[in-house]
Amino acid sequence: MTTTSRMTVAQALVEFLARQWTVDGDVRERTIPGMFGIFGHGNVAGIGQALKQANITDPELMPYHQARNEQAMVHQSVGYARMHRRRATFASTASVGPGASNMLTGAALATANRLPALLLPSDTFATRVADPVLQQLELPHDIGITVNDAFRPLSRFFDRVQRPEQLFSIALAAMRVLTDPAETGAVTIALPEDVQAEALDVPAEFLHEREWHIRRPLPEHGPLSRAVAAIRGAKRPFIIAGGGVLYSSAEDQLRTFAEATGIPVGTTQAGGGSLAWDHPQNVGGVGATGSTAANRLAADADLVIGIGTRYSDFTTASRTAFQHPDIAFVNVNVASFDAYKHGTQLPVIADAREALTALTGELSGHRVEPGYAERIAGEKADWDAAVDAAFAPSGLAVPGQPEIIGAVQQISAPEDVIVQAAGSLPGDLHKLWRVRDPLGYHVEYAYSCMGYEIAGGLGAKRGALADGSSRDVIVMVGDGSYLMLNSELVTAVAEGIKLTVVLIQNHGYASIGHLSEAVGTERFGTKYRAYDPLARNFQGDELLPVDLAMNARSYGMDVIEVASGPNAIDDLKAAVARAKASDTSTLIQIDSDPLIYAPDGEGWWDVPVAEASTLPSTQRARSEYLEQRSRQKPLLG
Repeated sequence: MTTTSRMTVAQALVEFLARQWTVDGDVRERTIPGMFGIFGHGNVAGIGQALKQANITDPELMPYHQARNEQAMVHQSVGYARMHRRRATFASTASVGPGASNMLTGAALATANRLPALLLPSDTFATRVADPVLQQLELPHDIGITVNDAFRPLSRFFDRVQRPEQLFSIALAAMRVLTDPAETGAVTIALPEDVQAEALDVPAEFLHEREWHIRRPLPEHGPLSRAVAAIRGAKRPFIIAGGGVLYSSAEDQLRTFAEATGIPVGTTQAGGGSLAWDHPQNVGGVGATGSTAANRLAADADLVIGIGTRYSDFTTASRTAFQHPDIAFVNVNVASFDAYKHGTQLPVIADAREALTALTGELSGHRVEPGYAERIAGEKADWDAAVDAAFAPSGLAVPGQPEIIGAVQQISAPEDVIVQAAGSLPGDLHKLWRVRDPLGYHVEYAYSCMGYEIAGGLGAKRGALADGSSRDVIVMVGDGSYLMLNSELVTAVAEGIKLTVVLIQNHGYASIGHLSEAVGTERFGTKYRAYDPLARNFQGDELLPVDLAMNARSYGMDVIEVASGPNAIDDLKAAVARAKASDTSTLIQIDSDPLIYAPDGEGWWDVPVAEASTLPSTQRARSEYLEQRSRQKPLLG
């Protein structure tokens, strides 16, 4: 006879989630180790009550963490998931309407970045007895649509618990997607506020511990053999290492493969850390924000071996990176969607670690030609020298961003984690940051979400602490992104979670300002300046009297302000060292010159320029754009 317990839907869901485990080889950890929540009328009596009850009866069942912004809850979950190689993530609960829709950006980021996040947005009354309820969206042509339907295209899984007994099948289906390396992303279970509080008889089997084993599919013989033949026949092969290498814990296998064959490795943003920066085969980032070493080798490559990459436009430099007329692609990916990109005839649908192990065995004794090996070493040496020059002391009163990055790099420890997501910093970090640890580079660029940095950094630090690691998490953020979403500094202070935030103040949007110049719009609307009522724009010289250091100080952060002057870089190094030695969160503010750029990596990014214009700057930009676009390839390999 089946034993049942009388519970609300919310209580049953909380207890179910607390007993789910991810198993990856000999690693076993809780899939959902905790829940973020902001409460309103939609969830305070449902999930809120369930969490309170669990906190009283069993505090370890489902730890609850406060958040200050619903979008930031999801960012924290993603930051945690990346540090745990997608084996674990947090759940996030929000109220009806505005609270739920505030999570949409986080959902898009999680899905674009292929990182798991469980979203539990509250929904309007399933019974429609209270209709319309506060914050209900009413569409006359379809009364059944709610705000939460906006999650459908942003989620890898979406369902709505409209009746209590639907919970069982929905929860199990959600967990399957959440722990599937080929499918994972945002997983959304919409919970009507009345259904959350309704009771049902819950079978004991539903609440038993359940294990979800990560799939690590082996490469099939046929595709593997064709890939091996292509690699043996290539004169100038080139590896692109993406995030899939790290999520598969395949960095050792990648190193072994690269050393055995001598094939150079370029990394995507998500793949940063898959090979140590000073490894002879690591030629740096590839693509629009890549190094000259990687991009020159990629341009001449006759075979690209993509491992765990989704081939974004930044990675392919908007399809200008690969210029060989007979280019071919061996795409190793656990997801067939990515394995078949660029029309490849050589897809290998397999786990990165398993595929690299198999390729190394099949290619025993095979190495690139000596002439190619010499070129790889030469290109790497030239780029390393360019980075050294960018890091060299300038003595400028207001240093450029490359020099600031170099100072932070010098003081950081090999195991420290750098976190960034949007603006000019990701591009500069991709070129310049010398990653020394597989989990030391946390720069997600798929959705490039301004405001991710602090919340994502907090999630990364939670992930490190959960693993018993004391590694520091260093968030680098520009003033534009800081203003977008800084509220989670309060969460760090409230929970005593240590972050080091390096706030680079350049009084505007540095990345878009540079891009604006490139497309001929002369930094219009990208500066933080006082409004000029005569010119009707913000292009003047009067800076705004905004004190972001004071803002952080008001949150309870320790704050160090680095004064402009010839000692600014030395003072920054001292500030980072002091922050690392502290037990509390510290924000360091330093001014930078947004017109000092990182070394040119010879990559390009396709941003259309106006075809007709009266502005000479736009006309010039259009001519340059057409010249660059002429190099785009269909990439049918």
